[in-house]
Amino acid sequence: MTTENTTPTPADRVLDAALLHVPFDGWSETTLRAAIAESGVHEALARSLFPRGGVDLALTYHRRGDALMRERLAATDLAALRYRDRITTAIRLRLELVEDKEAVRRGTTLFALPTHTADGARAIWGTSDAIWNALGDTSRDINWYTKRATLSAVYSATVLFWLGDDSPAHQATWEFLDRRIEDVMQIEKAKAALRDNPISKALLAGPMKLMEKIRKPDIPDDLPGKMMDRFR
Repeated sequence: MTTENTTPTPADRVLDAALLHVPFDGWSETTLRAAIAESGVHEALARSLFPRGGVDLALTYHRRGDALMRERLAATDLAALRYRDRITTAIRLRLELVEDKEAVRRGTTLFALPTHTADGARAIWGTSDAIWNALGDTSRDINWYTKRATLSAVYSATVLFWLGDDSPAHQATWEFLDRRIEDVMQIEKAKAALRDNPISKALLAGPMKLMEKIRKPDIPDDLPGKMMDRFR
């Protein structure tokens, strides 16, 4: 499944074919070979799109889910919701867009391997970044990092719970998510209390001054290799 209102790219065609094999062979070289044969995409092009084989297939699948989530969020009116409810809605939407839970389960297993944990962490961070950007986050200081780090923890914990949840309509997962969001809110309240406390304010004056210098990364969009995105 491609993002809405788009023509399938070569990467889409390979990925769509791969999804039929992932439940049986995982995100593996075996799956990639079968997908290339069935998609009709030239092997040289497919190999250039997925140079690391199964792990690049899994990452492309994850990014597709993020793209679909962004489209749905853009079409959803969130104005009447509290910010915490907007975040809950985004996470829930991201998971509800998954058509095959086994594909996510296989990906979780793959990214648990020491050789791919960094890829998995970047994928989760990317989802959190996509959610915050979709919700209109404009922070450029240390809050840019803390928001995404906190959301990454909430999202990854929710995914793991969701994978084992067999309750009707995943109701147990949404209750779990609500509890995790509430935990974060309690942390934010504690942080606010520290900032308002004269003693802690004095003790933290030095570290806070240093943290004020931290800025979000500005990543150029014209780096070598970006041209390949048109095929993805």
